[in-house]
Amino acid sequence: MPSFLEISSDKLARIVGTPNAPVIVDVRTEEDFARDPRLVPGSIRKSHTDVTEWAAGFIGPVIVVCQAGGKLSHGVAAHIRHAGGAAEVLEGGFEAWIGSGGVAVPVDKLPPRDRQGRTVWVTRARPKIDRIACPWLIRRFVDPSAVFLFVPTSDVALVAERFGAMPFDIEEVFWSHRGELCTFDVMIEEFGLASEPMLRLATIVRGADTARPDLAPEVAGLLAASLGLSRMFVDDLKQLDAGMLLYDAFYRWCRDATDETHNWPSAKKGG
Repeated sequence: MPSFLEISSDKLARIVGTPNAPVIVDVRTEEDFARDPRLVPGSIRKSHTDVTEWAAGFIGPVIVVCQAGGKLSHGVAAHIRHAGGAAEVLEGGFEAWIGSGGVAVPVDKLPPRDRQGRTVWVTRARPKIDRIACPWLIRRFVDPSAVFLFVPTSDVALVAERFGAMPFDIEEVFWSHRGELCTFDVMIEEFGLASEPMLRLATIVRGADTARPDLAPEVAGLLAASLGLSRMFVDDLKQLDAGMLLYDAFYRWCRDATDETHNWPSAKKGG
């Protein structure tokens, strides 16, 4: 059982991918990381050797991950608390996370980061479904600080080259449709994020994005909400902000509420 300075893999798994997820800092040594170069979803890599330089740079709670949840992560967490932050250690470290069945993101799939440590992505302007779903997935499970650039279709490749951005959801690039799969499906597969709730959500997204309402009853609802948002916002980034809440809700339904129904009135008077 974890101490008050630790969090279990099960508890962390319940909050990873949610809007209030903590910052997750991976401080494994280079040797340990090389043996399994994957990350707990949403993690950033930091070195314990210069912790005094970055310990004070966090707003909100931090979860520190090392190989086995021992001295390395506890020392870093103590430094963060000394600097005025709130920090816990992942009980059992990365080994426990993988041992409990936790998904992990391979770092070789991540684009290079900019000088602020952010991944930068570019796609076509005026998003509807896939181009909102993919940024949601990236910010919730891959890189919470990711930057998204929405530009005219004809300029996506040029902007990608000039600004070091990763193009997505456009023809003839890695992060795009493959056969019957939409870009959201591809990202789930390539980032190692497949889970029952995520695959359920992927089916809904695919149905809405590829005009397949037969794939799931919820497809029509996502399509309607997505098209409504696209008409409410002229600014693509404001639409993305609103869409984040939409996909948060769909994901939580896929994870926690698929068996729940709602009837009115809930109980008859005198019943």
